[in-house]
Amino acid sequence: MESLFPLTAFAATVAFIWAVPFSSPRNKPLAESPPAGQTALLFPGQGAQSVGMAGDWCENHPVAIELFTRASAILGYDLLQICRSGPIEKLNSTAVSQPAILVTSLAALEILRLRPDRPLAAATITAGLSLGEYTSLVFADAIGFEDAVRLVDVRGRAMQACADSQPGGMLAVLGMERDRLAALCEECRADEVLEVANVLCPGNIVVSGSTEACRRLGAAAIAAGAMKCVSLEVSGAFHTQLMQPAVEKLTAALATTTIRPPRIPVVSNVDAQPHSNPDEIRSLLARQVVGVVEWHSSVAYLLSTGVVCVWEVGPGRVLRGLLKRIDRSVLSLGVFD
Repeated sequence: MESLFPLTAFAATVAFIWAVPFSSPRNKPLAESPPAGQTALLFPGQGAQSVGMAGDWCENHPVAIELFTRASAILGYDLLQICRSGPIEKLNSTAVSQPAILVTSLAALEILRLRPDRPLAAATITAGLSLGEYTSLVFADAIGFEDAVRLVDVRGRAMQACADSQPGGMLAVLGMERDRLAALCEECRADEVLEVANVLCPGNIVVSGSTEACRRLGAAAIAAGAMKCVSLEVSGAFHTQLMQPAVEKLTAALATTTIRPPRIPVVSNVDAQPHSNPDEIRSLLARQVVGVVEWHSSVAYLLSTGVVCVWEVGPGRVLRGLLKRIDRSVLSLGVFD
C-alpha cells in the first residue's frame, strides 16, 4: 500500500495541489474583469482554515472587524484572535474551525462588496462545500448572520462531541470511479462504518468511517489501481452515521431558527439542487451532516445554469482547484487575487 500522509482537515483533500495561504489585498490590483454572463459565488468548508487567515486586511476594513466582534459575543471567545494567531490545534478543532471559516468568509464577502467592478451585483447562484452552505444561505438572505453563527457553533460542537465519543477517520482516494470505490467500501467495511462521504470532482472522492476500516480501504484501493490515498488528519468520521447524535442537536437548533426563501438559488450539498422552502432547507442541512456531500454534482448543476464566472469567497483556493478539474473553461477568481 502506498504510504498515507496527513493533511490538516476535511475540505483540504486537494490542498496539497491547489491551496495557497489566504493573503492580504494590500497593493494588489483588481482581478481580471469577468466576462458577460452568469456569476456564481462558492464558499469553502472545514479544512480551509489556517492561522493568519484573518490578517491585516481585517484591520483595513471596519466591517470585517465588526463581524468578528459580533460573532465573538455569541461564541464567548475571541474568534479573530484565534484566526490571526492560533494556536493551530485550537483553530483546527471542529468546534472552532467551523465558526472561524464562516465568519472569515463573510468578512471576505464584505470586502468583495466594496469592489468597483461589483461582482456581487452579478451573482445569480451560490453554493458552499458542507459548512460553506451556511455561508451561501447568509449571502442569499435566507439566514441572518447571528443565527448562522449560532447554528454553526451548535453544528461544530456537536460534530466534535461525536468525534470524541466515536473516533474515526477520512481518506481521500484519487483516481478511482465512484461505483468502484463504493463497492470496495462494501468489501472492506466488515462490521464497522465505512461510507463514501464526499464526491469532490472527477477522480477525487473521500471515504469516511472507523480508523481500521479506512486503513483496509486504502490498501484495497491502491491494489485496485487508485493513484493515491491521502489520510486526512481529522478526529471523526464526518458525513457518516457516526454523526447521527449531531443531527439531533442540529435539528433542534434549526427548528427554532428563522429561515427565509433564498433571494437567489442556493445549491444543496445533499441533492445538488436549489430549494426555496424553509422547511426543506432545514431538513437538508440536518441530512448533510450524515449524508454524502455531492460537490461535483452541485458544481455541475451550477454551471448548467449558464455560469461563466465563479468567485471563491473565503480562505484558500481549494474550490477553484476543484472547479478546474470539473470545467477549465470557467473563469475562477478569488477575493484578493
